[in-house]
Amino acid sequence: MKDSIRIGAGAGYSGDRIEPAVELVEHGALDYLVFECLAERTIAIAQQARRRDPSQGYDPLLEARMRAVLPIAAKNRVRIISNMGAANPVAAAKKTAQIARELGLHDLKIAAVSGDDVLDVVLRTSFRFEESGDDVSAYADRVVSANAYLGAAPIVAALEAGADIVLTGRVADPSLFTAPLIHEFGWRMDDWNTLGQATVVGHLLECAGQVTGGYFADPGYKDVPNLARLGFPIGEVDARGNVVIGKVAHAGGCVTEATCKEQLLYEIHDPARYFQPDVVADFTQVRVAQEAPDRVRITGGRGSERTGTLKVSVAYIDGYIGEGQISYGGPGVVARARLALDIVRERLAITGVKTSELRFDLIGVNALYGDALGSTHDEPYEVRVRVTGRTADSAEAARIGNEVETLYTNGPFGGGGVTKAVREVLAVQSVLLPRERVTPTFEIVEADDETA
Repeated sequence: MKDSIRIGAGAGYSGDRIEPAVELVEHGALDYLVFECLAERTIAIAQQARRRDPSQGYDPLLEARMRAVLPIAAKNRVRIISNMGAANPVAAAKKTAQIARELGLHDLKIAAVSGDDVLDVVLRTSFRFEESGDDVSAYADRVVSANAYLGAAPIVAALEAGADIVLTGRVADPSLFTAPLIHEFGWRMDDWNTLGQATVVGHLLECAGQVTGGYFADPGYKDVPNLARLGFPIGEVDARGNVVIGKVAHAGGCVTEATCKEQLLYEIHDPARYFQPDVVADFTQVRVAQEAPDRVRITGGRGSERTGTLKVSVAYIDGYIGEGQISYGGPGVVARARLALDIVRERLAITGVKTSELRFDLIGVNALYGDALGSTHDEPYEVRVRVTGRTADSAEAARIGNEVETLYTNGPFGGGGVTKAVREVLAVQSVLLPRERVTPTFEIVEADDETA
């Protein structure tokens, strides 16, 4: 058993940069590289893609990422874990095997972890949404996906079966990082305090560049060097779960007590009871200490027994958003922009556009904080008008942007740069599903198997 292992965060969301992951594999002396790429609505969008084409449904950057990192990862013996499998982990594994063969890498084992798709279970059983209290059955004809947050166990099993690459669907973000620690150090799945500290590790690393100063940066208050070449973090973890967060020395960004503390609190509702599928983590005793430049030690995470349920993210179609935008510039710009909004407001009423919600914004004036704060500033010299509305169907949504477009020639003067859009709304709520209703599995795809 190793004294410590090094885990790099290769992505913090689906569209993240690829170069920092390559840098980690080349220069980070890693044992594992983890790509965390799945958000609540991301998997719903992936489910829709799979319905259109059964060979799709995995992360759209899977191929680009794998082509970039596989040769170096194989050379440096870096194992890869990722939820880029999204709605179709098996297809993702087969695609990765194909890429490996094309790159001349014929001895890789790729595992696909499945079992998170519980749509049939949710639709066959009586559930109420945790957020609204509504009966899920009332949404049945609009539900797109239902995915349970799996824990580390199936990833651990895949690693123990010799997988070099593990691709999952919906897995709790920290579990992607907890799994290799359990595998390498032989931790028990009921060692709650150790798993609580492991959740701290995963939570710090899961958003990649956030902990190395990306989201932290605020010029003049929290300056961060060389953000255009921001490096992603490395966690050096010992057998007790204690971690030192660092980065590649020449990479941009910084790792400080402050960057780590901000990330530690990110998305945490109750730091004493952070519910995860592996453990209920307790962050209240965590200690953060700067060891050296760009090296911060984090200890003290604890935990208690996991719950008997798993969170399930249920996505459903919730109407459409229609939007129109137009810009105004020059003297008196705010007055003209407000007149434009008044005109569109009246036109939508005259023509009978059916909306359940409407917004009339002046971007740069009141779109974020309303008129109370916006009116305290000097008048800008340019303003972007935005009208958005929620409707029941796409045709009705399109009428909103069309009315904004008519401002071109129907006043006020000086408008330009119109854009229009209609988009489907994917809303997300959650239910709690008894663990015994979820059966995670994995299968191995060999890179040298031409039928993969």
